[in-house]
Amino acid sequence: MSSNWLNLLKKQNAEKNKYSPKSKNNSKNSKSSKSVVITNKTSSNKIIPRTSLIKLANEKLKKQQDAAIESSKKMKSIDDKLSNKQKEIGRYLAIDCEFVGVGPDGIQSELARVSIVNFFGHLIYDKYVKPREKVTDWRTFVSGIRPSDMHNAIPFDKAQSEVADLLKDKILVGHAIHHDLEALYLTHPKSLIRDTATHTPFKQKYSKGKTPSLKKLATEILGWNIQTGEHSSVEDAKATMLIYKSDKKNFDDKIRTSHHHYK
Repeated sequence: MSSNWLNLLKKQNAEKNKYSPKSKNNSKNSKSSKSVVITNKTSSNKIIPRTSLIKLANEKLKKQQDAAIESSKKMKSIDDKLSNKQKEIGRYLAIDCEFVGVGPDGIQSELARVSIVNFFGHLIYDKYVKPREKVTDWRTFVSGIRPSDMHNAIPFDKAQSEVADLLKDKILVGHAIHHDLEALYLTHPKSLIRDTATHTPFKQKYSKGKTPSLKKLATEILGWNIQTGEHSSVEDAKATMLIYKSDKKNFDDKIRTSHHHYK
């Protein structure tokens, strides 16, 4: 066999092996392997194990929970301080009383309930009082007082003493307050009284110069609809305090001015 022929056969075998399936697979594997190496090389520093991710997430969640708990504690502390302050007796008190009828036809009024709230409307005192005379008209449709309320009522003298202690040196707010003080047989310094029934701006604005009712003022100033049936001395005391606060500066300025002139 000539050398030329042998060279031709070698060349054909080489070409055949080059395009054989085995050769192609090897080529692909080679490229794939190279690709894997490159991928690992360029991204290995960025890959974080799953357990580490979970740990980091849990730590972040715990920090958020701890922060929320701490914030909640601070808010509760603020609320408690505010709540305690609102429950204090304070310098301003509003009073309202309910009455029943005694004597012939129940014409005369007798004290049956006393309610007092502080500047924030928090109830400071609310007690039923035993009338000193026989009740001839409970006036329930207005007073809201019933015979059953007298089961837990206190004697008049005790109510008088307790209220007097509460009102000492306080600014007293009320509506036609002289009725309440007369019923308790108490007096109070004029400079410490704020009466929403005699406040001139209210009289001029809401009742054409006449004495406005508490119901009228509550409707016009507060948007409250009170005294639609049985009265509540607690509700009335709260309404009176809010009405006073709606024009507090004018109330107080008037008292200071009159007190200065009096001196």
